[in-house]
Amino acid sequence: MDSTLIRKIGHLQIPLEDVLVATDNFADENIISQGSFGPAYKGRLLRSGNLIKIAAKRLDPKFRHGYVHFLNEVSILSELNHENVISIIGFCDEKGEKIIVTPSMANGSLQGDLDNPDLTCTQRLKISIGVARALSYLRHDEGRSYGVIHRNINSSTILLDENWEPKLSGFGISIKQSVNQDDRVILSEPIGTLGYMDPEIKKMKGVTHKSDIYAFGVVLFEILCGRKAFIEKEEEEANRFLALLAKCHYENKTLEDIIHPNLRIQMYPQSLVKFSEVAYSCLNEDQTHRPDVNDIISRLERTLELQLGLEKFVRFSIV
Repeated sequence: MDSTLIRKIGHLQIPLEDVLVATDNFADENIISQGSFGPAYKGRLLRSGNLIKIAAKRLDPKFRHGYVHFLNEVSILSELNHENVISIIGFCDEKGEKIIVTPSMANGSLQGDLDNPDLTCTQRLKISIGVARALSYLRHDEGRSYGVIHRNINSSTILLDENWEPKLSGFGISIKQSVNQDDRVILSEPIGTLGYMDPEIKKMKGVTHKSDIYAFGVVLFEILCGRKAFIEKEEEEANRFLALLAKCHYENKTLEDIIHPNLRIQMYPQSLVKFSEVAYSCLNEDQTHRPDVNDIISRLERTLELQLGLEKFVRFSIV
């Protein structure tokens, strides 16, 4: 590991022995997820005399460029501090093991709850707003001289705590960008998760912060429809990619045909119109026509206010 990086993040190092004790020697029954980076394990880590619940993401040595992504994620997380971004407890780089330790999230990832009938319309709207706020923070924060292009926004990198508050994770392939150059394209190979990647990346041969906006638009439609962005085993090819399917239904004014059954009951038509307008605008093929993240936040907040107002009105009307 680079000596400069060690000085910067050295205080976050956790002995391998402590991680092994916390995860019961990486017991299979403690695996909580399996990503391209490698498996993540739940555990209890002793820190400052207290046992805390953790998630330990363990790098699979077969993962190509894994060590680079490991260092990148540790470095970026060590500098971020936002209520909707996962915090880092520490890392381990010892005896061939590369492990990133973060707080345990009681409700797993958003991907696991997309079809959850108990996840209400209000909760879905609040999750959407929380992720949008995380994206705004990544793009600009007064305490940093750079913005962050995440490059892997998807429902599996959005974690949910015990209060269903979203925490954005998965910063292994993220890129830092100088704040005075945040509209410039950063040369990059198409990389990310199938179903979320901005189609403009190939054309422009790189990414901008608007690439994250596209991926976020896909997530918004996942939240609305209660299904994953890409379903490989879907018989009809036209239905495999949610982005294409949702755009088609939106343009044909048949979106209600594919939204989650519970939302069809809970979400008022006015709220659905506003929410779907935001999601659709994020998927604009022309990056320059995609909305600014702060505009997205304002529109989603108004959607939530409208939904809550209508729910309150209906309750009072019934009484």
